[in-house]
Amino acid sequence: MSGTFRSLSVRNYRLWFFGAFISNVGAWMQSTTQNWVVLTELTDNNASAVGITMALQFGPQLLLVPFSGAVADRFDRRKVLLITQTLLMLLAAGLGTLLIAGHAELWHLYAFALGLGLVNAFDATSRQAFVSNLVGNDDLSNAVALNSASFNSARLIGPAVAGVLIAAIGSGWVFIINAASFVAMLGALLLINTIYERNESGRRESQLRQLSAGVRYVSGRRDLLVIFVMVFLVGAFSMNFPVMSSTMAVEFGRGAEDYGLLSSILAVGSLAGALLAARRQQARMRVVIIAVGGLGVVSIIGAIMPTFWTFAATLVFFGLATSTMLTTANGFVQTTSSPAVRGRVLALYMAILMGGTPIGAPLVGAAADALGARSTFVISGIAALVAFAIGFTWLLVARQLRLRWRSGLRVTHIGRPNLDDDPAKQVEALTAPLDVLGRTGSEETVTRIADSAPQEGGAGTGIIELDPDAFGDDREPPKSTA
Repeated sequence: MSGTFRSLSVRNYRLWFFGAFISNVGAWMQSTTQNWVVLTELTDNNASAVGITMALQFGPQLLLVPFSGAVADRFDRRKVLLITQTLLMLLAAGLGTLLIAGHAELWHLYAFALGLGLVNAFDATSRQAFVSNLVGNDDLSNAVALNSASFNSARLIGPAVAGVLIAAIGSGWVFIINAASFVAMLGALLLINTIYERNESGRRESQLRQLSAGVRYVSGRRDLLVIFVMVFLVGAFSMNFPVMSSTMAVEFGRGAEDYGLLSSILAVGSLAGALLAARRQQARMRVVIIAVGGLGVVSIIGAIMPTFWTFAATLVFFGLATSTMLTTANGFVQTTSSPAVRGRVLALYMAILMGGTPIGAPLVGAAADALGARSTFVISGIAALVAFAIGFTWLLVARQLRLRWRSGLRVTHIGRPNLDDDPAKQVEALTAPLDVLGRTGSEETVTRIADSAPQEGGAGTGIIELDPDAFGDDREPPKSTA
């Protein structure tokens, strides 16, 4: 089956998709409510408190990397998810009860955020890696993109519903409703009949050694290193939407309903980006680079919008750029990483994506308090443009390209001799396949570069293997599918 929704033809993935969608709606309701409670009910519009809450929630992603990646690689991911999803349900029910009873204080929210972070450190890594247990490698990129589509479809509904429910029945009940939504995910996990493939090892290894195997693998992949740097900058300074949107809603004199509406409007673009990513056969590096550049431009435009509705309109494109970048980056990491270390590589990826939040969120919150809400989007724009510059520079260097101005901007390839350096003869599109860029003269010599993204017009790079010793595994790894 081909097309945008081809992974849904797989029964196990179909169960997972719809269970996750229902749970994601509740999660977005809770996320929206949590930050609104901190900003308006437990503090007097203190954006720094929202930043601290986010730091506590996402900090454990970074600290627990040695354990979360090893758990995703060594244990049955379905059983891990059954445990983590149950714990998340209990946390939501507990905080909801405190809020309904009127006993919640700011430190309770901080403790709840920290608890979420601790559980999510294991849940997020296993959840991302679990997709590879549901579909074949050919459909993995599509399945990752549809996961993002499910996530962002829920984002269309959850925040808007949360805004209405906060005003109608109170914030505590939103947490209780979210707790009930976990039943759908738990039911789906119980119905899935996966064949779990354990990454057996001939020796027992410490979590630190297992993590170091993932680090050694990534260090040998320059393309992954570039993606990780870009994702860190965006995660730290551009993905603090709870701080950014809540303070902008207050800036325009709006309430909880309009704050929820901003999140839903952002989700329109995010969903579009995820569905476009699902249509692509392969996740490609250049899409990540273009998307992060677009995010930088849109962030700057959003910072200068004069009215609530013009600002809201820019959020569609903000969501489109963010979703395109993250969905494609996630798919690229998963589809090109060796199965032997995929869980550990994903743990590093999630740690870098979410681990930047403890650094960026408090800084962005402090900037909102000191310089105004609009400064948060300026910071986002600068960070994204720096990430774009890093990615674009890597692309030029890795493909041995250079920019020339002769009757317009041209991209030429340094490595094509015997053409007298005439741009008119050796102009190459930035998207040209590496086998084209690697040829010498008239010969069709193919240059195989292990750290390149899959290219148009040919077979994708596929899974990239390095030294078997880097995997912490005694057996010979499978050969590259390139």
